[in-house]
Amino acid sequence: MGVAMVSFSQDESVVERFLRLPYANVCTDGLLGGRPHPRAYGTYPRILGRYVREKKVTTLEEAVRKMTSQAAIRVGLTDRGLVRPGMMADVVVFDPATVKDTATFEKPHQYAVGVSAVVVNGQVALENSKMTGVRGGVAIKLNAQ
Repeated sequence: MGVAMVSFSQDESVVERFLRLPYANVCTDGLLGGRPHPRAYGTYPRILGRYVREKKVTTLEEAVRKMTSQAAIRVGLTDRGLVRPGMMADVVVFDPATVKDTATFEKPHQYAVGVSAVVVNGQVALENSKMTGVRGGVAIKLNAQ
């Protein structure tokens, strides 16, 4: 489990064009372990920092929708992606003014900055920008549509 292939085939304009599509959601295929691709640590902060804040390719609200409810719907998760009663409590608290990816190919194990809290299945995994040691994640079966 590590970088199996590094390809630089996507031009920035292609990424930006996809982010503007209302039906395109945000996800990652980054794997942890070994020497991971930087996207394993930085996909979502990169969208928020680079494409929302810096380049203004899409709005913060639209980016969050693409990362949460739209992505959950696409893979058939009916109890995730929204904050409301009856849903699993998966929440990330971040500062839109500072959130940024820091992982590089040389140093891929770098956490993003600007993220202060992460709650997974109602359990606090990150608090005050520090890992708690709590691991609330579980394997789920997807019913992609």
